[in-house]
Amino acid sequence: MKAALGHRVFWVGMIATAVLVVLLANVHLLYVAFSSQPGCVPHLKERGQTSGQFRAAKSAC
Repeated sequence: MKAALGHRVFWVGMIATAVLVVLLANVHLLYVAFSSQPGCVPHLKERGQTSGQFRAAKSAC
């Protein structure tokens, strides 16, 4: 009886740990999304001379 309870406690702990890791990863992603400024990255300011060179449609910086 004690062995079955020990296994159950182990698996409940493992599942709780996995859920906590997923939640913390999502909190971190939200923090980075709201604290960063992805519009302020280096990019071409003028039209490129060769094909395949792109510039930002609207600069945020």
